[in-house]
Amino acid sequence: MSEAISAQVTGNRRATGYGALAGLLLTIPLVAIFWFADAFLGTPFVPFDVLDWAARNLPGGLITFAIDTMVTLITALQLGETSTAAKAAEQIMGIAGMVITGVVIAAVFFVLARRRGDSRLDFQAGFVPGLVFGLPVALLSNDVNFSALTAPVVNFLWILVAFAGWGLALAALYNALLAVAPATDDPAGVTAEPIDRRSFLLRMGGAAATITVVGAGVGAFLRQGGGTASPVRYASSTGGPLPNEDAAVQPVPGTRPELTPVENHYRIDISSRPPVFEEATWTLPVTGMVDNPLELTLADLRSDFRPMDQYLTLSCISNRIGGDLIGTQKWTGFSLQDLLTRAKVQEDAQFLRIFGGDGFHETVDIDLINADERVMLAYAWDDQPLPERNGFPLRIYIPDRYGMKQPKWITGIEVVEDYEEGYWVTRGWDEQALMQTTSVIDVVATDQAFISDGITYIPVGGIAHAGDRSISAVEVRMDEGEWQEAQLREPLSDKTWVIWRFDLPFSDGRHRIEVRSVDGEGEPQIESVRGTRPSGATGIHGRNVDLVLEAEAEGETSA
Repeated sequence: MSEAISAQVTGNRRATGYGALAGLLLTIPLVAIFWFADAFLGTPFVPFDVLDWAARNLPGGLITFAIDTMVTLITALQLGETSTAAKAAEQIMGIAGMVITGVVIAAVFFVLARRRGDSRLDFQAGFVPGLVFGLPVALLSNDVNFSALTAPVVNFLWILVAFAGWGLALAALYNALLAVAPATDDPAGVTAEPIDRRSFLLRMGGAAATITVVGAGVGAFLRQGGGTASPVRYASSTGGPLPNEDAAVQPVPGTRPELTPVENHYRIDISSRPPVFEEATWTLPVTGMVDNPLELTLADLRSDFRPMDQYLTLSCISNRIGGDLIGTQKWTGFSLQDLLTRAKVQEDAQFLRIFGGDGFHETVDIDLINADERVMLAYAWDDQPLPERNGFPLRIYIPDRYGMKQPKWITGIEVVEDYEEGYWVTRGWDEQALMQTTSVIDVVATDQAFISDGITYIPVGGIAHAGDRSISAVEVRMDEGEWQEAQLREPLSDKTWVIWRFDLPFSDGRHRIEVRSVDGEGEPQIESVRGTRPSGATGIHGRNVDLVLEAEAEGETSA
C-alpha cells in the first residue's frame, strides 16, 4: 500500500512539473502572438486588459497598497523616472500574471488527466483548459478594452480561438510527455523505443523561443513604426522666449528644467496603454441639462472659442515628498465657462460629469467653473497638439487640484443635477484633492562652489509649489540650525513651481540640508509627515550630503 501511495505521489509531482513546464512553453508564445496581432491587426493585447480590469474592480485599499509598494521599489532601486518605470512595471505585471495563470492551469490539467488514468487524451480534451483560461479573459477584455481597432465580436472570437489552440497544444504535450502506451502482445509494441522527452522538450523550447522572439520583435517594430524617439527639449518648442527669461535669480545647475520637456512630463492613469483617437472622427458631445446640446470637433474647439494659454504645474496626488510625479508645461485651450455659455446650461444643473476614453470619470461643480475662468479644456501643450500619452485630443485643467481630479482623453460631458463621486474618490481618495504646499531640494552643487568675502559657498537649488497659490518664501537650514531665506526666481506664472537657490556656507563633512516654503497667502507648508493617501503627502524634504569640494572654488564673485 505504501509503495502504491509513494508511486502516486511521485506521479503527481511528475505531472505537476511537466504541466507547469508545458504551460510555460505554451503561454509565453501565446503572449507574443497576442502582441503581434495587436500591433499588426489591432486586436486586444489581453494581458493588459486583464490587468486594467483588476485595477478597476479590486478594492481601492488594495490598489493603493500596490501603487505605494511599486513607488517604494522604484525609488529604492533607482529605476528611473517614476511614472515611466511604474507604467513599465504595470505592463510586466500584466504579462507575468498571464504566464503564471497559464502555468497553474496547465499543471492542474496534467494532474487531473493523470488521475483519470486515461492512457492518452482525446484531441478535443484540450478545449477544456482552453475555455477555462480563455473564456474569462475574453469576457474581461470585452469589458475594459478601448484600444482595439477591431469589432468586439471579432475580438471575443479571436481570444477564444487563440486560447482553444493553446488548450489543444497542451493536450498534445500531455500525450507526448505523460501518456502511457497501452499494453500489447505485439512484439513491435514491446520493442518500440520510449519517447525521448529531453529531445522533445528541447525542440519544443526552441520552437517556443522562436515564436516569442519573432512575435514580440515584429510587434514592437510595428507599434513603434521603426522610428526613433523625439529629442528632449528644455525650452519652448517654438524657440520663443519664456515669460521670465530676464529673471535675475539663475537656477543652480542641476535644478530640474523650469519648463518640463513634453517627452518627460509624468503620466499616471488607470490604463496600461493610452486610448488612441483620430482627430478626423473624434467629437465632444455635451449633453444632459442643456438647452443647446453640442457635438463639437477638435477643429470647432480651436476655432470657435477664444484661445487661452496658461503655464501650469500639475502634480499627481501619489507624488511623495521630493518625488518626480510633477511637471510644468504651457497649456493651450479655452475657458470651460465659454462652453457652458454656448450649451445654455439649465437653471437647476449643478455639476458636470466628464468622461475619459480610458474609463476614467470625474464630477466638477458648475459653481467652481463659473467662479474661475481659468478652468479650461486644453488641446495643446507646448504649442503642439496634446501627446497621445498625455490626453489627446482633450483634457481638463482645474486650478489647485491634483491630477486625480482631471480627466484626460475626454470623450463626453454630461450636465447633471446630482453629484456622483469620481473614479478615485470612490476608491477612498480625497474628494477635493487640493494641492499641498511643497518644496524640494534638487541639487547640492559642490562642483559650483565659489568664494565671496573670503567665504566658500555651495549653491543649493530646487523647486517649491503650492497649486495656484504661488510661493512667497522658501527657507533652508543645515543640521537643524536656523532657517535662512532662499532666493526666488520669478516663476513662469503664479500657477507654476518657483525655482529657488540658496548659497550655503561650506562646512566640510556629513550634513543634513532641509527646505520648507510658504505659499502666496502666507500659509506655511505642513511640516508633519503624512503619506500620499488620501489627500497628498506632507512633510519637510531633506538630503543627507557629504560636503567635499569637487574642484577648487572660483575666486571672488557674487552669487
